[in-house]
Amino acid sequence: MKRTNYCGDLNASHIGTHQTICGWVNSYRNHGGVLFIDLRDRTGLMQVVVEPSSPFFALASTLRNEYVVQVSGTVKPRIEGAVNKNLKTGEVELLTDNLVLLNTSIQLPFDVENSRSVAEEIRLKYRYLDLRNPKMFANLYLRHRLAQAARRYLDKNGFLEVETPILTRSTPEGARDYLVPSRVHHGEFYALPQSPQMFKQTLMASGIDRYFQLARCFRDEDLRADRQPEHTQIDMEMSFVTIEDIHTIVEGLMKELFTTAGEELTIPFAKLPYNESMDKYGSDKPDLRYDLQMKNVSGVFKNTAFKVFADVLAHGGEVRSLVAAGGASLSRGHIDKLTELAKKNGAKGLVWLKVKGGKLESPTAKFFTAQELESLKEASGAAEGDLILLGSDKHDTVCPFMGALRKELVKNLTPKCKWAFVWITDFPLLEYLPEEGRWDAAHNPFTAAHEDDLDKLETDPGSVRSYQFDLVLNGNELASGSVRNCRRDVQERILALMKYSKEESARRFGMLLNALEAGAPPHGGIGLGLDRITALLAGEDSIREVIAFPKTAQAVCPLTDSPNVVDEAQLKELALSIVK
Repeated sequence: MKRTNYCGDLNASHIGTHQTICGWVNSYRNHGGVLFIDLRDRTGLMQVVVEPSSPFFALASTLRNEYVVQVSGTVKPRIEGAVNKNLKTGEVELLTDNLVLLNTSIQLPFDVENSRSVAEEIRLKYRYLDLRNPKMFANLYLRHRLAQAARRYLDKNGFLEVETPILTRSTPEGARDYLVPSRVHHGEFYALPQSPQMFKQTLMASGIDRYFQLARCFRDEDLRADRQPEHTQIDMEMSFVTIEDIHTIVEGLMKELFTTAGEELTIPFAKLPYNESMDKYGSDKPDLRYDLQMKNVSGVFKNTAFKVFADVLAHGGEVRSLVAAGGASLSRGHIDKLTELAKKNGAKGLVWLKVKGGKLESPTAKFFTAQELESLKEASGAAEGDLILLGSDKHDTVCPFMGALRKELVKNLTPKCKWAFVWITDFPLLEYLPEEGRWDAAHNPFTAAHEDDLDKLETDPGSVRSYQFDLVLNGNELASGSVRNCRRDVQERILALMKYSKEESARRFGMLLNALEAGAPPHGGIGLGLDRITALLAGEDSIREVIAFPKTAQAVCPLTDSPNVVDEAQLKELALSIVK
């Protein structure tokens, strides 16, 4: 016997033909002595019929869910009234003339068809069962198609797929490295790459011109709900390009990926400078499906007697507003939750006012003059029935916590479109770490400074713009990239601001620095999160739903029970000991 077709591929065109299919018993029914078995494989279900006169009827009667069988028979049309229009195979059935039991199954911890409703840790412990769920297979199949589409597109555009090492050296790229001890070189370690950054830049110095790979990246980050310690990015680097060139390539790639998933996309994407994004949305990854924007209403309160606002403004701070449409109907308890959200994100408090009967009402309204209230209503753009939320603090504090409020408020709004892409540009090159008394890279240390700002690199580092950019979709950061430093002297100036001496820079980044001074071309690139792109196109909230074997939010794999202890002999061989 040999399989002639997949279960879900049989249809009316196969009527009268003899077929052999294989799969798992999805369900079985006995209707008046006739057995009906729904056989499942990755393509779908096929109804198998075993009549009482069949020599395989006794064997068929022993089948249970998730038994593995091979069935041969003739494809017949279903009788009138038995057609199932919800199935691809709903017009036909297979009348059995041979049946082979390939394997039985124990009683499973959950029903495969309903696995998505099971607790995640149980699903991940029995991932081999969870992946039998048709939705889970559809997610992996979508991921496969996107990966292949990316490869075809990049190949067509002159990119060469090059694999870079998994075992490399530890370099500071924004997160902690996973370290791998060397058995041969006692006391020395490899690191798993956070990204192929230095290797792909070195490839540009090597004359490869255009590189890509579906790169595995490893980051020992603090635990977050939807982060994974290992993820996959569509990584690329290009020589002799500008930001616009990179954007054009990526926009074409995104259009290709979305078309592959049956979605329409309009290019080019919108562009938004970082400072403007923070001013309007309080975030460098704004969800532009919604028009809700913050407004700076500091001018309304320039002479206010309200001490909280007066103190903030006197110390160079700001007062910013957000308007919740129809929010005047919200309960005090709901508003208290918004206040707690603001505090969780750095606020000391939150002022709110409801627009009712043309007036502004709240416990704090009595502290404002009639002129201030009227000016606030006009400046914020609030209408009857709305709720005005006011936050105050230094710019770098008030924008993020008001941005967190915006993210919460838009959940109650209707999006104006399905997909809203935006390039966030002109990020600051550096950020100051007062506790360490040094500057650090806002993204990664290899990003080039804006040419117009290079002369301020040592005198006013905080004002230097970079050629860094992010691609954001529906409030999710999909990709991060930049034009890189192609000269060693400029790269060393930036590393010096980060308090790396020339000796330390050479020790940590010698491979790249040496390549840069050997005629490296101007170059730039980007890494796009394949997991996140797939999750969005699959309609999933978590990237774990599009990864075959993910870790939990605690970075644990219930399937393999890892991480775990190792034998003392292994530790001894590596010259390691565990400190309790």
